Amino acid sequence: MADLFLSEADDSEVKLKPLADRMRPRLFDQFVGQEDLMSAGKPLRYLLEQGKIHSAIFWGPPGSGKTTLARLISTHLKTKFIAFSAVTSGIKEIKQVMARAEKEQALYHRSTILFIDEIHRFNKAQQDAFLPYVESGKIILLGATTENPSFEVIGALLSRLKVYLLKPLTAGDIDRILTRALADDEDGLGNYQIDLDADAREFIVQTSSGDARKALTLLELACESDPEWEQGRARINIKRVQEIQQRKVLLYDKAGEEHYNLISALHKSLRDSDPDAATYWLARMLAAGEEPLYVARRMIRFAVEDIGLADPNALNVALNARETYHQLGSPEGELALVMAAVYLAAAPKSNRVYQTHNKVMATIENEPAYEVPYHIRNAPTRLMKSFGYGKGYQYAHDQDDAITGQSDLPQELKMRKFYEPSDFGLEKRIRERLEYWEKLRQQAREKQDRQKNKEK
Repeated sequence: MADLFLSEADDSEVKLKPLADRMRPRLFDQFVGQEDLMSAGKPLRYLLEQGKIHSAIFWGPPGSGKTTLARLISTHLKTKFIAFSAVTSGIKEIKQVMARAEKEQALYHRSTILFIDEIHRFNKAQQDAFLPYVESGKIILLGATTENPSFEVIGALLSRLKVYLLKPLTAGDIDRILTRALADDEDGLGNYQIDLDADAREFIVQTSSGDARKALTLLELACESDPEWEQGRARINIKRVQEIQQRKVLLYDKAGEEHYNLISALHKSLRDSDPDAATYWLARMLAAGEEPLYVARRMIRFAVEDIGLADPNALNVALNARETYHQLGSPEGELALVMAAVYLAAAPKSNRVYQTHNKVMATIENEPAYEVPYHIRNAPTRLMKSFGYGKGYQYAHDQDDAITGQSDLPQELKMRKFYEPSDFGLEKRIRERLEYWEKLRQQAREKQDRQKNKEK
């Protein structure tokens, strides 16, 4: 059992722990970031000041303080703290820890905070096992996840938990954490003579991407790589930090929420006609390892849905970008994707084709399947012609301007307008053309009406 559940008291050999672990705040005043939750008067801080807490999930990116916050809450409320791994534990271990929590309550009248890191890794059956204990209040469940709880936590459990959203730490937050680590002579690096160049410090702040753990780890590795570190000294310049960093690892999970956030950012930047933002989000996805052909497919979809007939060439550009990448691969083929992103962002926008399809599909789904008008029905046999198939059909090329007065929609829909062109790009010309044709069509109908009246 001891290897499964690690309490806050298990703090032996603290100096052997990584710097990021040693620098975990022990007091709320040392906690950096998450002002929306933890500054004076904010909901979570106020609740804790009342000596209360409820079962909750902390949802946020790596290094934003989820585990630290859970430990601080336990210390502040003087509860038993049990850390439970969603990666290595199953239902058997869940039952064992619940029994342990019940014993703690019975013997010492002390509540237990059960902290579950990466709670999204539990399957449905494992999450179900927590329900009766959370509902009865026998445990206070605090979960941490980098994934959207709406998709990863079962509804029955989620309805019993309060979800707190933690944001990435700001550059200022990370800088404050580095300052504390460099000054702290008990758990940090305060007993060492460290000369950290300003540009190296800025590099650490920026490449950490709001992840305190990443920033402290990079600082520690840079110190330990100095030849004089054993003598208590380190001179850290940007070259050393960059060599240790090697390659910036971006927050990205192709199967998780950040994948959808980034593709959403690309799509919306294109729609907002912002080539700078579009190329930035495109590069973010490619640098993080996204499949380039997936990005190409999304730009093809964008060309159809958001540009449409305002610039039909946009679809050709997107299709050509996909084919070019398929032929060249990375890195050369990526330029074709960048070119397509710039073109799509700069193109006139119209979603009228998309709207037209939606209107047509809604009509088909919600109204009867109206008959095909007889005059445009296929009439390959004498029998079909005898029933009126094809009767009265007007061949457009026999008419002036190739426009007839006939309606090709079912009788019930002949006044319906599905496609309404915008005033942007080529669609403006299409609208003008359709308006002209409608005028000719109306003239043709009036001519036909006059002819029928003469025949009477």
